[in-house]
Amino acid sequence: MQGLCSSVAKPFARDTFVPGHFTGSAFILSPDERALLLILHGKLHRWLQPGGHVDAGDHSVLSAARREVREEVGIDDLALLSSVPIDLDIHDIPQRKDEPTHAHFDVRYLFRAPSFEFTAASDAKAARWVPLDEIDAELADGSVARVVAKLRDRS
Repeated sequence: MQGLCSSVAKPFARDTFVPGHFTGSAFILSPDERALLLILHGKLHRWLQPGGHVDAGDHSVLSAARREVREEVGIDDLALLSSVPIDLDIHDIPQRKDEPTHAHFDVRYLFRAPSFEFTAASDAKAARWVPLDEIDAELADGSVARVVAKLRDRS
């Protein structure tokens, strides 16, 4: 993380393509901490955690992750379980019409939801609570399964 911050003029700007830019996402545990809230991502068609780009109005990657949760599943009052990110995932984004291939440096935070209520919106085609013991690389992205393994170890 420090290397990207020191080597790139705007490491949080979505138009920084070489090597890429930071994004923020949220792993949201259910109130009983037995399930994870996953969204069916509209563009990627995979079950993932809510998250996305850092916008100009965001004060930090953490605030970007919270905003993305509000936009994608309508939850405002999450409990942050640690100020230290649970994971950093670096993944390539393929070239699109208006963007070259670049990397997302996804800073991932762990939260607990105040209730089981949510509303899928924005980039989320659907959302659901998935018991931790049912999440694997076949259901979700391998990087999601890696975080779930960390959550299982923490129990």
